[in-house]
Amino acid sequence: MLLYDPVNIRYAFDCSNMSVWTAHNPIRYALILNGGPGIMFEFKGCEHLNHGLPGVDEIRNAIGWMFMCAGDQAADRLPPWAAEIADLVKQHGGGSMRLGVDRMEPEGVHALKSHGMQIVDGGKITETARAIKSADEIELMRWTIRVCEAGMARIYEHSVPGVTEQELWAHLHFENARSGGEWLETKLLTCGPNTNPWYKECSPRECQIGEMISFDTDMIGPYGYCADLSRSWTCGYAPMNGTQKRLYAAARAQIDHNMALLQPGLSFAEFNAKSWQIPEAYQPYRYSLAAHGVGMADEWPVVPLHPDFESSHGGQFEENMVICIESLIGEQGSESVKLETQVLVTKDGPQRLDSFPWEM
Repeated sequence: MLLYDPVNIRYAFDCSNMSVWTAHNPIRYALILNGGPGIMFEFKGCEHLNHGLPGVDEIRNAIGWMFMCAGDQAADRLPPWAAEIADLVKQHGGGSMRLGVDRMEPEGVHALKSHGMQIVDGGKITETARAIKSADEIELMRWTIRVCEAGMARIYEHSVPGVTEQELWAHLHFENARSGGEWLETKLLTCGPNTNPWYKECSPRECQIGEMISFDTDMIGPYGYCADLSRSWTCGYAPMNGTQKRLYAAARAQIDHNMALLQPGLSFAEFNAKSWQIPEAYQPYRYSLAAHGVGMADEWPVVPLHPDFESSHGGQFEENMVICIESLIGEQGSESVKLETQVLVTKDGPQRLDSFPWEM
């Protein structure tokens, strides 16, 4: 496997280096050889970041051939880069020249193929490998969730009239950063009319008393693990009005019903058939999915809501998957209620990993 995605590199080697920057600047990479060594090709001057990591057998300098760093020398850097990778595969591949790659520009693929390499999609390999969580991964995720919930508590404490969406969102960044966390994948915190339709990013808008505040954390926390939780409550802790209560109750019903279905061996198709059926009035404002995997980011599998399930992929839930159960409920002219919980699939059924309270 040749890995460029910093999340996959961290999963394989637990080495982190400028992860957000390298997510869009492919300058460091890892080569993992079946039955052979794990080699980290590190950004020059950063080799020391990988010292002592048990999965790293060798550290080499990366060859950067992306245009930003190579410019008009990219064509000169590609051949030695491809030759080095191909030579290692020949040494340790047992005669096979198949190489899984998680992401790469077409020039790199062409250069590897010129050495007789057969390039296959590494995404299926990495996603399915990451889908089943080990005991230590689950403990790391519990810690990330505790950090996230501390940030959510700060958001709640500051949910008073006059505060802006951006000011509220900053509290989650603060708790994550001070606890050694990484980044937030999105900016999904809105209030009042900004909650519907969903997916507006947090803005300078000031929250007003009684308005619904809804958010989705998408937080990559300590050790690179994700806490993906959603909550909604009213600004100023005002009692919900009738519409808010009705929408919130529907969201809770969807969460509770779908979470209770989770068990090892349940196919995604069977989950869909048994899932909570979203009422017609809410369907135009529905979320894109009912459930998804989570680990070091949002991950495979993705199970669409029942109106969209015909486009779903196959598969089934397995023991020690961690699954986020989602709900987004709104109707014409209303605010949206966004709820989400993070659930471990055990042999005895679902086990919630988060504990931040619901509003009702």
